[in-house]
Amino acid sequence: MKGKILDVNESTRSGVISGEDGKRYNFDVSEWKASVLPTAGSKVDFAASGDSALAIYVDSVASSGSGTSNKITAALLAFFLGAFGAHKFYLGYKKQGFIMLLVFIFGFILLGLPSMVIGIIAFVEFIIYLTKSDEDFEQIYVINKKPWF
Repeated sequence: MKGKILDVNESTRSGVISGEDGKRYNFDVSEWKASVLPTAGSKVDFAASGDSALAIYVDSVASSGSGTSNKITAALLAFFLGAFGAHKFYLGYKKQGFIMLLVFIFGFILLGLPSMVIGIIAFVEFIIYLTKSDEDFEQIYVINKKPWF
């Protein structure tokens, strides 16, 4: 059955999934079968047993439509136009994109040092984006909206 994680309690290592049938299912993190820990908002595929969810997997069909293209496009933008914050704008981080753009442009007033730092940050993010798995990238930067590194 398909569903969406509503809540995850890290201290009790349990959570709740809203199934596509309209019912809610409790789960234990030990039933999680993906490499990335579960987070609220993740789309999942699971087996229902009473009011419990068993054998929970990330719904690759729901996330594969945007994960790979987001990852590759964001990485390329970070490499070629990262100093201007293009990859931040692409991922929906407008505030961080403007910060990178303004620091890069006004950095030339201060002998280019801030501009070089922004270029290095963009290159580090390029490397990070490429080294993340598609699931990790989708979870961290698209679903959880982590703006920096």
